Amino acid sequence: MDTIASLFSFITWPVSWVIVQFHKLYGAIFGPDTGWAWGLSIVSLVVLIRICLIPLFVKQIKATRNMQALQPKMKAIQERYKSDKQRQSEEMMKLYKETGTNPLSSCLPILAQSPFFFALYHVLSNIASGKEIGALNQNLVDSAREAHIFGAPIASKFMDSPEAVAALGASLTDVRIVTAIMIVLMSASQFFTQRQLMMKNVDLSVKTPYMQQQKMLMYIFPVIFAVMGINFPVGVLVYWLTTNVWTMGQQMYVINQNPTPGSKAQDSYLQRLLKSVTHHGEVRSRRHKAVVKVIVAKGSDRNENERRFIGGLAKAGFAAQADGTVVKSDAAVAEAEGTAAPKRQQPKRQTKAQRQSGGQQAKSDETVEETAEESAGEAAQDAEPKTSLEKKPETPAKGGAQGGGRSRASSGGSRQRKGQQRPKHPSSKK
Repeated sequence: MDTIASLFSFITWPVSWVIVQFHKLYGAIFGPDTGWAWGLSIVSLVVLIRICLIPLFVKQIKATRNMQALQPKMKAIQERYKSDKQRQSEEMMKLYKETGTNPLSSCLPILAQSPFFFALYHVLSNIASGKEIGALNQNLVDSAREAHIFGAPIASKFMDSPEAVAALGASLTDVRIVTAIMIVLMSASQFFTQRQLMMKNVDLSVKTPYMQQQKMLMYIFPVIFAVMGINFPVGVLVYWLTTNVWTMGQQMYVINQNPTPGSKAQDSYLQRLLKSVTHHGEVRSRRHKAVVKVIVAKGSDRNENERRFIGGLAKAGFAAQADGTVVKSDAAVAEAEGTAAPKRQQPKRQTKAQRQSGGQQAKSDETVEETAEESAGEAAQDAEPKTSLEKKPETPAKGGAQGGGRSRASSGGSRQRKGQQRPKHPSSKK
């Protein structure tokens, strides 16, 4: 490890100079020889470096998303040219060039931090040895040797011998407890950061080898840091724990404000945006307008989350416009209601006893109806002959023929009515 750190000795002086400047500030508050002054100086170094690396972090996000979007095409190229590795590589490079994607961009923040990490390791190793290095003179080196963080010197390691720890004015038990806790926190923060990326900010609709690789790294990286951590000085553990916490917070912000399309984070983001639009009746911020504008421009290429968002706007009576704004629209409400499929209601299942009682009730109702119809038909038949008999004395000459005709017509009509009726129930026959 010391050999690798010596390769980055060219950046040792700038790193040590930054630490000295922060130490002057915190030393005036907490005291120059305290662990708070030196520990916060290392934390401030991390914050300064990460602020400078924000542009690279933005490039990393774009490169990661581009790689996720290209995975289906890359898989197709691998299957098409699986027997010709050279042609496969040429097609891959052509695809990267056409889409403007650089696979190494996702590693830029880690690569950029490596020189500072090894330079800090080199500085702390010299502090443990009591040697001047960079901007640290002998007085500052002696002050740093006396600085303890929760009882552990900032230059001590988990694997140090009892004699080496005693030379720094501490006990081996305190050093190992503090370093073990910091190693666990460092590995846990690394695992949580990677898990957060995999569970919330990945398009789950596309299953690609890239996702499998990220899932493997989620478990491999914490193990690597745990094994390497036992050889890191306490100051380096402070550095790496701080940068992990910074990465975790930075990633949480990106997931909440600029999620990957098709991910769970995008669904949560669009639901929050939909709630804001329906509450205020407009898209308030410029950034939100840009999001709505992109969704409208996609048209039929929208993913499930984006279609749900547009549908929610329509149900609330809004229509998204090409410029990212929304307007009131009754047509959108009608369209949303028209496209909504009616829910099919399943009939309630009945027991055997209910079905039998229901069948008996239906039969009894049918019998009552038939009896009523038969009674009405018989009453009509009895009424018509009486009417013909009353009119018969008025025209004795013609009455017989007319009466006979009426009687025949009446009987014929009664027969016709009887033919149209349902057959009598056996129970109603006399």
